Amino acid sequence: MKTLQSLNKKIANCKKCPRLSQYIRDVAKNKVRRFKEEKYYGKPLSGFGDVNAKLLIVGLAPAAHGGNRTGRMFTGDSSGDWLFKVMHKHGFASIPTSQTADDGLILHNAYITAAVRCAPPQNKPTREEMNTCFNYLEQEKEILKNVTVVLCLGKIAYDATCKLYKVKPEKFGHNILFSYENFKILTSYHPSKQNTQTGRLVWSQWSAVFAKAKKLSK
Repeated sequence: MKTLQSLNKKIANCKKCPRLSQYIRDVAKNKVRRFKEEKYYGKPLSGFGDVNAKLLIVGLAPAAHGGNRTGRMFTGDSSGDWLFKVMHKHGFASIPTSQTADDGLILHNAYITAAVRCAPPQNKPTREEMNTCFNYLEQEKEILKNVTVVLCLGKIAYDATCKLYKVKPEKFGHNILFSYENFKILTSYHPSKQNTQTGRLVWSQWSAVFAKAKKLSK
């Protein structure tokens, strides 16, 4: 735990990517109207969850007015609404929604992280920014020693995971399982509004991924 706490502190203080560092500070200062009374976190985000988890969930990056505001990944935005509802349904989360970092949410047998730790403009980090952030993912992998299944939410998360485990990326798609000697990679479309509101990702498809993740991570 001390090692993880040290890493999380290092992440929170990171300013290696000038564009992202400036952007999250600007967003925290120039708030959207619906959150104008709230104090934004405005720093890079570490992962969170069960340190002994067998399931690792990798996302793209914090949302500008979600995690960047609340201080915890997938907390306080529509993607998080989908994520924690399905995680609760399948026994990975103690509550079905997460709006604040101190709401008592506990993850069971799951740890959530992301390819990039700062909210990027238009949700599009540059390749250089992804490469700069990659070492944090490597350090988490060393700490999370029980992981046997990695669930990738979106192609950027999948590519980062393949790099992390030194395997060749295959064709990305929804609910595809790639098996290797000591671990498995499961892929899913990201629960962003672009996918959930257009019907590209529907609830039954989303839930099926987590049902599979639960079986694989027993």
